[in-house]
Amino acid sequence: MSKTTSDTIATPPDPNVTKPELRRAAWSSWLGSSLEYMDFTLYTLASALVFGPLFFPNETPAVALISSLGVYGSGFAVRPIGGYIFGRVGDKHGRRIVLIVTLSMMGIATMGIGLLPTYAQIGIWAPVFLVILRLVQGFGAGAELAGASVLLVESSPVRRRGLFGAIVAMGTNSGIYLATVLWTLLSLLPDEAFLSWGWRVPFLLSIVTTFVALAIRTKVRESPVFEEAKERRAELAAAKADQPSILVEARRSTKSFLLALGIRMGENSAVYLVKGFMVGWVVTTTGIESSTVTTGIMIGTVIGFATVPFFGKLSDKLGRRPVFLGFSLFQILFSIPAMLLIDTGNPILIACVFAVFVGGPLPNLYGVESSWLVELFGSKHRYTFMTTIKEIGSVVSGGLAPVIAASLVAVITDSWWPVAIVLILFASCGLVGAWFAPETRGRDLTAEADAVDDRSELGAKAQEVRV
Repeated sequence: MSKTTSDTIATPPDPNVTKPELRRAAWSSWLGSSLEYMDFTLYTLASALVFGPLFFPNETPAVALISSLGVYGSGFAVRPIGGYIFGRVGDKHGRRIVLIVTLSMMGIATMGIGLLPTYAQIGIWAPVFLVILRLVQGFGAGAELAGASVLLVESSPVRRRGLFGAIVAMGTNSGIYLATVLWTLLSLLPDEAFLSWGWRVPFLLSIVTTFVALAIRTKVRESPVFEEAKERRAELAAAKADQPSILVEARRSTKSFLLALGIRMGENSAVYLVKGFMVGWVVTTTGIESSTVTTGIMIGTVIGFATVPFFGKLSDKLGRRPVFLGFSLFQILFSIPAMLLIDTGNPILIACVFAVFVGGPLPNLYGVESSWLVELFGSKHRYTFMTTIKEIGSVVSGGLAPVIAASLVAVITDSWWPVAIVLILFASCGLVGAWFAPETRGRDLTAEADAVDDRSELGAKAQEVRV
């Protein structure tokens, strides 16, 4: 196959979206993803210090912690269900309406946790209501990030999809940073004040983000790609043409599913390993203050605000594959040196390790993934397939990776290499998925076929388009 250029293969036209409309879509996606990750971070931070003693006071500290984390996990259990249901609605009725509903659900549930009476006030109903609110959060979150990526990338100029797709990753960065800063400041309160009302403040403040995001999101225009797909379906329905079922379409997309799942596992596992498992493991094994780790995470988050848009833009120039492959390879090569630096017990070096992870591969893998997976799937069932892949990947990698790491550490004590091995194995999943996935930069998003199967001129040669 000879090399081609943009002179010989026409790049699809940009969506008919004005700059103010695109800005609203960008801000809406940023704030929505910020809210989701603010919730994720707040609950993680509150599990050990607050929810155990306040909602499970009759248990031992260890059992109370397990119970609070179990409640946290319940939100993940319903995410694939919410993702599939809302994805189907989004493919049939539009991305915009789904994103308004999911944002409202997450905002109300998060604020509701901040208003919850404790076990001392209403007894067993306190943990019951906590579970219900976590289920509501998880059900809504199952379609939020994927939907934000779909709407924003489908509305973006063709040559800037990578940059705009990375905005969703910027939102996750913002949510983590705000939650960590707020929690750190409030934890300076006396213990009595913190357990009485201080812990509630970040949860209650989330309603501000919700109202601002809703005010913007209600004015966001529907995706032009969806509008065109809707018109096409209406024409087929009027002509009484046979249309394949979602199951038939899913079977046709098996290869796309597997490649996207590998990409998702490589990206998502690192988030839960580094920001979840490794935080407790490092503090326990080295004896350093937890503030050392959180400081490293906050520094990395700030670095991410600069790296994410840079590498999103770079993916518009070089393509999605090389940028994703580069960060996957970096994560594999950095894992062992990172563990050796942690093993020194030096607080500065340990903080640097977390800063490198959190400012480098973690947000940038997701930033590239945001546009890549949107381009990988065809327009007909894009939202459904996106949410399904993201949430299955979250459960498999985000849930499995920390468990595997914790199990290996429990068996093989006083050693860092099991953690390095798990980091390398899951990063390799992303590397393999990215290696076999097609380049999609410049692809026509109105095409119904997946990029893997699309043999149209642009779909087959998108990787050769020189933007």
